[in-house]
Amino acid sequence: MNRVIKSPTHGNRDKNSQMQGAQEPGANWADRQRYSPPAVDAKKLPASALKALYHTHRSKIQLRQTQQGLYFAVLVYLLFGAADVLLIPDVAMQTVTARLIVAISSMAVMGVLVARHVDLKWIDLSCAATVVMGYLAWLIPSTQTTAEDAFRYYMLFGTIFMMSANLFFNLVFRLSVLTSATILVIFLCSMLFSPPLSLGGSTVVVLFYISCFLFTSYVNWKLNKERYNVFLNAIEAAHQHNEAQKRGEALERLSNTDYLTGIENRRAIDRRLRDYWGAWTNDGTGFAAILVDVDFFKKYNDFYGHQAGDRCLILVANALQEALTPFNASLGRYGGEEFIVLAQLAKRDQVSTLAEVIRSTVERLNLVHDQRRDGQAVVTVSVGASYTRPNSGPKLERIIDEADRALYSAKANGRNCIRLFNPDDPLSSDDNENIASLLRMAVKKDLVKLVYQPIQNLRTGKLEAVEALMRLQMIDGTPISPGQFIPIAERTGSILELGLWAIRRVCTEMLAPGHIPLSSVNVSAIQLKSRGFALAVSTILEETGVKGERLAFEITEGIDMEGQSDVIRCIKDLEALGIRIWLDDFGTGFAGLSWLRLFPFDTVKIDRSFLQDTDQPHGRSMLEDIIRLVRNRGHKILIEGLETPDHVALMHELGIEHGQGFYLGRPAPVADFKDLAKLPAAVGR
Repeated sequence: MNRVIKSPTHGNRDKNSQMQGAQEPGANWADRQRYSPPAVDAKKLPASALKALYHTHRSKIQLRQTQQGLYFAVLVYLLFGAADVLLIPDVAMQTVTARLIVAISSMAVMGVLVARHVDLKWIDLSCAATVVMGYLAWLIPSTQTTAEDAFRYYMLFGTIFMMSANLFFNLVFRLSVLTSATILVIFLCSMLFSPPLSLGGSTVVVLFYISCFLFTSYVNWKLNKERYNVFLNAIEAAHQHNEAQKRGEALERLSNTDYLTGIENRRAIDRRLRDYWGAWTNDGTGFAAILVDVDFFKKYNDFYGHQAGDRCLILVANALQEALTPFNASLGRYGGEEFIVLAQLAKRDQVSTLAEVIRSTVERLNLVHDQRRDGQAVVTVSVGASYTRPNSGPKLERIIDEADRALYSAKANGRNCIRLFNPDDPLSSDDNENIASLLRMAVKKDLVKLVYQPIQNLRTGKLEAVEALMRLQMIDGTPISPGQFIPIAERTGSILELGLWAIRRVCTEMLAPGHIPLSSVNVSAIQLKSRGFALAVSTILEETGVKGERLAFEITEGIDMEGQSDVIRCIKDLEALGIRIWLDDFGTGFAGLSWLRLFPFDTVKIDRSFLQDTDQPHGRSMLEDIIRLVRNRGHKILIEGLETPDHVALMHELGIEHGQGFYLGRPAPVADFKDLAKLPAAVGR
């Protein structure tokens, strides 16, 4: 752990005032009560530095105790004037007067020292001087008494002055010993002028004083040592609390920050959306939701490479972040190449202006994209926006759905344009969306199929599982990207039918014939929220004769599981069937750290993006941190995106057992898996 020493130039105003107080021992009591020990690593500091910190710490807390001790000591000192009247009445007037003079003088001196903000050592010296002067002021006139027997008895009470250095003032050890020794010397000298005692009596009194001196000195040494140990424990506790707070803040940032672009991830945006929606429903503060999609990003990624694709997304995010600052808008990454902007805007023209700023900002970046076939050669974005209106509906999901429809309309109108949701626009209607219509008849027309990507045991080289991936094509055979049709399937509800179809197909064509021991299937939040989903899966398993242990469900959609009792219940029902639950795309923003806390996943799939910069120290360090985090939670690890021999070698080096990627095997139809003898050649190139 790093050593942390707070200084007056860091932290908020309260912390500044605390540290300033450390340099002003005369600060008021309230300031001193707010002081807390410094958050430092005591194990890494030399003894001299710790002593200096202890002196500062003691200066912060001692003044109030010293003042209170002085008030109480003065009160006790004056009350003993009654004993003067009873025991030595002939000189009581002189001793009581002396007591009053010492009491008033000591209080006045303390007031002056506090007002002038002097260092604590001068206040300690004044207290020590008060003890000595108080003893002398009483002793000198009392030795003149004629009540010799009473005085011999009374002079034993002088030991109280020795004790007061510890009882009332908590002086440092050396000053306390010096004060008590001074009183002892004064007492020994006074015996020369006081009424004589017998040899035995004198011996007893002297031994009594010396015993009190040794006793009070020992007590002071123990108390000071204990105070120092308490201080060490306090700064260690403060240091540990500070480190724990930093780790907590780092994890919180990690769980709310997109790993690639550094902007908010979907989890953070979903929370912000709920806050905005609450402000809208409670006090009518309107807001806009704007979806931004990078045009033809798949072509960009495929041609220029994933690293260039990541760089493109980072540049777009940075440019948008800067452009949105004047609008006080929030930017988040909502998907692979999709961003979302939230801003508290109430009027349509304001939303339109912001949307155009977003579009033009990206276009002005002039990022080359010559793989487009629409007449442009730079990276652009399509923008779809919606905003709260009196008739915008009672649900938060409605405004996102409207923004998604507007985005689809922008894409359908040639891309690189903006569209605001218009309920009267036929292109915004689900019934007129070509893909939505296609999805409704995909199963009946045999337009959807499954392909399987191998999952290999990197230690043995054996194929242990496959991931089922859905593919959709148009009636003329033109393929449609999953990134296009899956969100629409979820928005329209088609994912429910398609999802159950995929599970049944995996069981009948891959698992029941015994082509593979285990297959995973992607399951969305819509399916998990659907009533009867677990029961439908149970029926499929029973009808196909497949055991649940041979099926794994990958949770891919970014939902906030906290408070989603129906989702948690569904997952537990699936687990009761023996189905393994995997967490997919961990670290991308789709799955927050809270997921790992809420559910014991069988396997965590680390996203392929963490492999992109593993040839650089920071990239490798990030991957190792993620792996360490998952291992500490006790989950199995599967890493996606292994595309080169170097990736596989790195997995061996990091002790990763399972991997998936184009280097190990591309998605293929079930026919390629029927003859297991072919698998080593197909999988381990």
